[in-house]
Amino acid sequence: MLKRRGLQAIQALLELALEPGRWRSGPDLAASQGIPEPMLEQVLLQLRRAGLVEARRGRHGGYRLQRSTAAIPLLEVLRAVEADPSQQLEATEVSQLNAEQAGEQVALALERRLQLALERELARLSLEELLYDLRSTQECLRQEGGLMLG
Repeated sequence: MLKRRGLQAIQALLELALEPGRWRSGPDLAASQGIPEPMLEQVLLQLRRAGLVEARRGRHGGYRLQRSTAAIPLLEVLRAVEADPSQQLEATEVSQLNAEQAGEQVALALERRLQLALERELARLSLEELLYDLRSTQECLRQEGGLMLG
């Protein structure tokens, strides 16, 4: 449902959120995410421009979160890497309408309502909530069989 670039941005931010004070290199993040380094570097550049991550050069440099996970709404993440976050869902092709195609007009109105609902939900959800889900899932997958909450 989400486009690849949006998913990569969220995954990279979650990886950084697991150790918020630690600087992570682009190659390290790309390897841990299983994505080509040049592609991830483009995403990280967009996230830096949006003020979501900070970058530092040098041997001990890399990337880290610029804000707390609670202060990073998913809508802002997706806006940083995609031109139109309401189009994060794969858009259905709808032809140009004329006034006599009431059914298609209703379908278009529904699509607009769904896009607005998606934007509201993405604005409400923070990276902190996804981090909680990630940690719970990781606990569940441990051999000792942790407990997944929520």
